[in-house]
Amino acid sequence: MGIFPVAVVAVVLLSFAIGGILIATARRGEPIGRGGKHLHVKDKAQTLKEANRRLASNPKDPEALAALGDIAWLEQNWERAMKLYETLAESGAGNPEVDEFTANARFGVSALKLGRLEEAYKGLAIARTFRQDDFDVNFNLGYLEFQRRAYEKSVALLKQASQQNPEHAMTLRYLGHSCFKIKLYKEALAALRKAMDLEPGDKESLFAAAECYYELGNLDQALKIFTHLRADPDLGPQAALFAGTVHLNQRLHDRAIADFELGLKHQNVRIETVVELKYRLSAAYLKTQDIGRAVALLGEIQAVYPNYKDVPALLAKYKELNSNRNLQTFLLGSTSDFVTLCRKISLMFFPKAKVKITDISVQGNEYADILAEVETTKWSDVILFRFIRSQGTVGEIAVRDFHARVKDLKAGKGYCISAGTFSDEAKRFVEARLLDLIEKSSLMQLLNTIDTRAKGMLAE
Repeated sequence: MGIFPVAVVAVVLLSFAIGGILIATARRGEPIGRGGKHLHVKDKAQTLKEANRRLASNPKDPEALAALGDIAWLEQNWERAMKLYETLAESGAGNPEVDEFTANARFGVSALKLGRLEEAYKGLAIARTFRQDDFDVNFNLGYLEFQRRAYEKSVALLKQASQQNPEHAMTLRYLGHSCFKIKLYKEALAALRKAMDLEPGDKESLFAAAECYYELGNLDQALKIFTHLRADPDLGPQAALFAGTVHLNQRLHDRAIADFELGLKHQNVRIETVVELKYRLSAAYLKTQDIGRAVALLGEIQAVYPNYKDVPALLAKYKELNSNRNLQTFLLGSTSDFVTLCRKISLMFFPKAKVKITDISVQGNEYADILAEVETTKWSDVILFRFIRSQGTVGEIAVRDFHARVKDLKAGKGYCISAGTFSDEAKRFVEARLLDLIEKSSLMQLLNTIDTRAKGMLAE
């Protein structure tokens, strides 16, 4: 998934409660298949009397079980219907007088209405061995496969159900969500859009459609939906997380910050979502150089999950930056601020010397070279300073490049200054050359000296 290392990313789907699912076969009075053999009686009371009389002498009487099952089914007495059809299905297996398809299908649907998914799956799966073309069985079994996370099976069943009943919203809904789970984004989007045409209030499907748009590269449409859903009490936190991530990737940092902050304003948000919102908000703050807020958020994350992603490393890095403005400028400041700082270091590098800067060149956001004429009471020379904006390890190749630059400019000596360290190979390379390597500890002294001199000038 593109957003979450994506991840990224669990998919937000708030499942409907079992009692609220529109099960096609549960409508009052609608048979699930052909009727079985029934008792020849005139009314309900007589049916109950005759069926119970026959069951008293034979608890597995198929006609009596079917008659009582029909009554329980029509009354939507799911507990009783389930027991009756389960008994009928088991006792009538192989009996040509029993409608095994109807018995198993109704047993499965009754169990599903009661939230007993294993029994429901069993009954519907057996029913489908008798008939593969029944919409109700295909839909309900497809829904159960979705709940079991067998998404390829659910797609196959729901596609067949959708062909049989193209206007059934719930079939399209779960077909869309199942396709999304196996990354069939175009098919998922088509099914979800049609489902939402039939049931416009389905926000979970709207959210999934937005994810499909994102995966298909239609960021504008995805962002439009995520932004719309940010205020939703259930989907809002995840929608804000997605919207903010899209804006962050587009380098629209202020918008990303607004998204993440809105997500954190929601109540009763899952702790995992809260932590991820804070993590990405801290990243947005770092992009805008608001290091204080970023460090505070990273500290909150570490208090909950001490080893969450790279939080320990980020805290180690940015706590120091937060306490040292000059180091912050050296590593993260704008190019102009960085160059100004490097000029100050060059001018005060040799105490009591007369320093004239003759050239400044910048290589992207990697380093700056400052060429200076330095004159002291004892010597004068041309010096090249290279300031490398890195906290990592500078290798031999980078130092060789600097040495070549020193020779090209005919400088007498070069000073390579980094906020990180230099490799052993780099240190060996400069041993017999007029190059000095200045690592982080020495750079920090220089940065602190700048602050000390500034305070002294103010005091004067």
